Amino acid sequence: MSFSALNYGGAITLSPSSNNLCFPIPNFNRRRLHHNHNLVVNVSSFQSPSSVVKFGKMLTSLVRNKQFHTAISLSNQMELIGIQPNIVALNILINCFCQLGQLNFAFSVLAKILKLGYQPDTITMNTLIKGMCVSGQVKKALDFHDDVIAKGFQLDQISYGILINGLCKKGETRAALQLVTRIEALMVKPDVVMYSTVIHSLCKDNLVSDAFHLYSQMIVKNIYPDVVTYNNLIYGLSIVGQFKEAVGLLNEMLLKNISPDVFTFNTLMDGLSKEGEVRKVRDVLAVMIKQGVKPNVVTYNSLMDGYFSVKEVNKAIYVVNAIARTEVKPNVRSYNIMINGFCKNKMVDEAMNLLDEMHDRALPANVITYNSILDALCKSQQIDKAIELLAKIKVQGIQLDRITYSILVDGLFENGRFKDALDIYQDLLIKGYHLEVKMNTKMMLESWSKIDQR
Repeated sequence: MSFSALNYGGAITLSPSSNNLCFPIPNFNRRRLHHNHNLVVNVSSFQSPSSVVKFGKMLTSLVRNKQFHTAISLSNQMELIGIQPNIVALNILINCFCQLGQLNFAFSVLAKILKLGYQPDTITMNTLIKGMCVSGQVKKALDFHDDVIAKGFQLDQISYGILINGLCKKGETRAALQLVTRIEALMVKPDVVMYSTVIHSLCKDNLVSDAFHLYSQMIVKNIYPDVVTYNNLIYGLSIVGQFKEAVGLLNEMLLKNISPDVFTFNTLMDGLSKEGEVRKVRDVLAVMIKQGVKPNVVTYNSLMDGYFSVKEVNKAIYVVNAIARTEVKPNVRSYNIMINGFCKNKMVDEAMNLLDEMHDRALPANVITYNSILDALCKSQQIDKAIELLAKIKVQGIQLDRITYSILVDGLFENGRFKDALDIYQDLLIKGYHLEVKMNTKMMLESWSKIDQR
């Protein structure tokens, strides 16, 4: 197939009479090339019959190390000494511009490919399509797809996998589903990656029955699910609370010799722990260990969360100590779970000690961390400590949320600090906050009455 002209979004306008084979690229001078990337290139060493191959290998190495600016600058230098890049080098250059979000320059390289008489290949097209999808321009990617198909160009499974993934990430699940069913007419067979991507997106949208319908379709078409497909389905069943069916899928995987991975087990354990099904969480953990899958920090977080949710604090502490004996490093969520668990069980001093430990380990506490502690301080009538902690939070530059202020206002009211609470409440209403405080209108009136009496 030959492109005589390809116009896209104004980025490319080809004229057969044009003798200008250059394309616009940013001006990366040699000083920037050498200084920023510690790369010194003797361009004369490329003036041999194998120079284009050497050039391509160097570009590939630079891109692998994410030195996209350097690769572009080197490409410019090679052309200045008269070395004409081949299609491989030009595809690499397109990728560089796409990675940098400079799609107009990427399409200018496509124009150069055509002017030099090369035929764009699927790598060329897939790189451009991916560049548009990654930058959020999925609609333009679809328009580009229609344009190249109309000109007789054959795209492949990778092309459609990119488009389907782009649509799903934009929340256009229905469009992605339509694309999966449409591509067979374009002589491209849908694969397990495409189906798994759409299944995941359907599950995220809580359309679990639709996800299973699509799963049934792929089975009918002899497209067999892999661990990713099952993980997505287990995730979908977990978020709608169908854990019996989710465990059934895990057993199905084992029967089919499809090895579950850490994500499979963590998804199940997280869902079960949120439901307080700690015994079932332990059962899943036992299967996980039996299968030789190593628990990670997410695994331990789920187990701790489960124990705290059913007030089995000693067992949660046992998990905390077990983590210390492994190579697993607790993360911010680990500490948030522990701190919230201690606070819910009126162990505020232990929670404060963990907050200090986070600081010692250079783990930044966030608004979730502080909301748990503020709530516990207010409920234990330590309102002055709560206000003192609030001042420290503000000094740290942490953005407080509506929950923080709701906790504080409720705490002030319940501890008889009516004027302070109403002052904060009214000030925040003026600023546009709509707090979900427990206090009703009657309580507000009574509070105003008490203030007036003073």
